[in-house]
Amino acid sequence: MDWGEPARLDVEAISVGYATGSAAALEEVGFRVPHGSRVAVVGPNGSGKSTLFKALIGLLPVRRGRILIHGLPLGSHQDCVAYVPQREEVDWRFPVTVTDVVLMGRYGRAGWLRRFSTEDRQVAAECIRRLGLETVADRPIGELSGGQQQRVFLARALAQEPHVLLMDEPFTGVDIGTQETILELLDELVSQEVTVLVSTHDLNLAATRFELVVLLNRRLVAYGTAEQVFTPANLAGAFGGQALMVNGTVVVDQCCGHGEVAGHQGRATKLPDHTEA
Repeated sequence: MDWGEPARLDVEAISVGYATGSAAALEEVGFRVPHGSRVAVVGPNGSGKSTLFKALIGLLPVRRGRILIHGLPLGSHQDCVAYVPQREEVDWRFPVTVTDVVLMGRYGRAGWLRRFSTEDRQVAAECIRRLGLETVADRPIGELSGGQQQRVFLARALAQEPHVLLMDEPFTGVDIGTQETILELLDELVSQEVTVLVSTHDLNLAATRFELVVLLNRRLVAYGTAEQVFTPANLAGAFGGQALMVNGTVVVDQCCGHGEVAGHQGRATKLPDHTEA
């Protein structure tokens, strides 16, 4: 696909594993993301979505292939990539306040002594305001609701002033208001040419609110627009017997055979018309 401009992010046939000698969690995955795009990363549980994000921030080594940002190898840019982890990966008992967490996004600029400048504190305060967290800025993060906690870590990522933002399952366990706040902020970031990758189990959200979709199952199954990606053949390739097409609606059971649909209990996902059997 010719985007007519240099890619903001190139993932070139990467293979990633968790331990030496272990099977690869991702194998030969490659795709190219243009400037300022909003990309949904979808696939079944264990498909490698979180592994991909951890490779993109250097937490996991790439066995083969390479990752480029602005045409340069990963790590060439200070604080270029910001990462919002899944909420269950965070120790919410850690005794820090909302402001403390958001200021962590400025560590790369504060230097080894981590002495925050007036500008650092102003940026953190603005990010707290943008996420509607002013009234809880001095509260410990463990006292917040799930939606507020998600907003705190997004505010920390924004304080980093990244070129690429990665969010791992940000819509899980949050209220509708928080989900819409996040989506509106992503719209704003894309308008500022920040490239955004979000992993989600919600295929309807991926199809309707994101320009591009990465469909994974340890390998790249498909990449492109929702219309290009969400075909019966691609869904079968990613989800196998977990996916069932019914009059253009995909039903995906990802855990226990009790009707979990598109990663959310009891919800069906209507995909583009061409997916109808």
